[in-house]
Amino acid sequence: MREEYGEELIGTLPDHILIEIFVRLPVYQWGSVASVSKRWGGIFRGDHLWQTAIARMWPTAVTRKRWPGPIPRSSGRRRFMALYVSKNIVASGSETDELIGHAYLYLKEQLDLSKAPPPSSILHGTMIDQFIACGRSRDGAHKVVSEIWVAVINNLEENHHTFLLLKHLAQEGDLFLPYPYSRSYEVLWRVYDKLFTDFRDCFSHTDYCNLLGFAKSRFQILPSTWLGY
Repeated sequence: MREEYGEELIGTLPDHILIEIFVRLPVYQWGSVASVSKRWGGIFRGDHLWQTAIARMWPTAVTRKRWPGPIPRSSGRRRFMALYVSKNIVASGSETDELIGHAYLYLKEQLDLSKAPPPSSILHGTMIDQFIACGRSRDGAHKVVSEIWVAVINNLEENHHTFLLLKHLAQEGDLFLPYPYSRSYEVLWRVYDKLFTDFRDCFSHTDYCNLLGFAKSRFQILPSTWLGY
């Protein structure tokens, strides 16, 4: 009886009280909470909950009146996701940098496309332009975008789509691009390293020999863990 009464009581609470309860729960529980009822799911689809969560978790997060650059900022939920990524996935120093999270989400979504994603040089250039438009130096933009690439590659699911994506990135022809639009050595190295370690069992003999040939043309010394089919 007490449990039923408790459920009825919660059901009578206004949305703004429910939101204050929800944002105090661990983030990993939000998906389960949103599936409890249509009403609760609607709260998570609305913008008020996400704005409240941002104000609670990142009270110093500033809303820019102007957001220059090609990567959109979008809704409160998108902002929350970007801030969460900046805090927990991509190391951005002591201050949470929302822009880093938006660039991470943009790159991951582009790479997750079911069909062939845009060339990596275009994706790289788009992010570089975004950071420069928001005030980063050329060196700073190149450094942080390279870190975002590595973070996205590290967090791709280990499935057939990711294997094909990494092969595509590894075999892309090198384009002559001026600094800071040139892709970093560290990013390409991580692509090959993930292929030859996490996806070694996915190779046919022909695939392995072809990719190893590409790797030898790009790097002077290959680690022993990449060798041996």
